[in-house]
Amino acid sequence: MDIDALWQKALKQTEIIRTRALDLSAVEATALPYVFLAESSLNQGDTVVRRGHVLIERPALILPSAQLEGFEFGKDYRVSEDAVLNFLLVRGIRFPSMRYRHELSSLDLREGPLTQAIEHFTERLKQGEDLKTGLVVGPEDAWQFSVLILVGALAVRSAEGDLRRLLDEWHRRKPS
Repeated sequence: MDIDALWQKALKQTEIIRTRALDLSAVEATALPYVFLAESSLNQGDTVVRRGHVLIERPALILPSAQLEGFEFGKDYRVSEDAVLNFLLVRGIRFPSMRYRHELSSLDLREGPLTQAIEHFTERLKQGEDLKTGLVVGPEDAWQFSVLILVGALAVRSAEGDLRRLLDEWHRRKPS
């Protein structure tokens, strides 16, 4: 499947069940842990559980554009992460000028259907009072795009207060 078909598939099938409750930090790096769930293509009726986090480094005015690292686009799709950013840019999608570094923690198979896995992880995050971990569902073969959709949703939501927070921080650090 080509990258455009995977992107379209991710757009149609990605569902953000819950996002990080806290906004991205405008003054320091933010870790966005996530749980990604997908129907297994190999074991019908089971669920793929991918856990990881994306480290979103603080905004930098000198970066010409966003930078993606560790999303395995080259490994899975044989395309560079810069080419993915250009692909998205052509479609009118631009990430803020930050570095987004993906780190995978685990990849497991959970017995049972996707709906049960969604209920299980939603309840687990609620009981743990976890305000930082996002929960996203999407197609197994386009997980990178689903995770980027989660990151993008958080970036858009956070942007509103970012300028105010940056100005406040600058005023606090400014010598009198």
